[in-house]
Amino acid sequence: MKSQSSSTGNPHSDHTGQHLKDVHSEEWYDKMYNNRALVPNFAEHFNHWQNESEKARLNQRAILDVAYGRGTKESLDLFPAQNPHSPVVVFIHGGYWRSLDKSDHSFIAPTFNQMGATVVVANYDLCPNVTIPQITMQMVKCVAWVYKNIKHWGGDPSQIHLAGHSAGGHLAAMLMACHWSQYDAELPDNLIKNALSISGLFDLLPLTKTPFLKDSLKLTEEDALRCSPAFFPAPATGKLISVAGASESPEFVRQNHLIQEAWGEHRVPVCEDLPGLDHFSILSDLTTPHSRLHDLAQSLLD
Repeated sequence: MKSQSSSTGNPHSDHTGQHLKDVHSEEWYDKMYNNRALVPNFAEHFNHWQNESEKARLNQRAILDVAYGRGTKESLDLFPAQNPHSPVVVFIHGGYWRSLDKSDHSFIAPTFNQMGATVVVANYDLCPNVTIPQITMQMVKCVAWVYKNIKHWGGDPSQIHLAGHSAGGHLAAMLMACHWSQYDAELPDNLIKNALSISGLFDLLPLTKTPFLKDSLKLTEEDALRCSPAFFPAPATGKLISVAGASESPEFVRQNHLIQEAWGEHRVPVCEDLPGLDHFSILSDLTTPHSRLHDLAQSLLD
């Protein structure tokens, strides 16, 4: 991916150095980053997402499994808005780049549909079959496809916004940093208008030291640097809203604030830790009218 940065990051910079030289134990990294261990009832959240997603696909117009590429996972689900020329929200699911599926996340579509947006829920191949850089390029391909094709479902290609949870929040930030015209001369560099990262990861170096992720992610230090948005210059256009649950681990809270520190308040005007929410309940909060996260999602489209 052509990012706003001409390099992949300096391993001797302040951001990276703190991780390369730290003395945290493997147990500490697992404690900080293993969200399923931190939230014992995580399966209840997954079941809720799946049940509500099935209802969403049954109760409203849904065009499923549309290919944006030739790969087996290079597909997306479309939930058109009622009105033509609608803004577009591309939602990218989480799962540490190694699990979950777009079908688990159809439940977010009604919320954005009610805000007047056409919704795209994207899939991508999962680690260890692919690497995080390869997933990033799949999402570049996906959003490029959306720009060129969404008008056929009533979406306005000049109003594309992103939302992502966890690994999806990371990918949303990576896409904000993309030089679109270098990927495809037919694409504008301001292709992404705004983005919402929910419990996103912006510094991937700690994940190279996290035992429960090593076998599946196979993340090298070089790839971690290449795919850490916090080490990129701020994008030239667009706004990023970054949130995490206040009840998440200290590392996820740090990651949340790191992107605002790196890109500045002009590019990341909102960076909040939402009270009472953990890594999984925060995504369900998105669909709760009048919640803080619901209001922030609405502001994405204003």
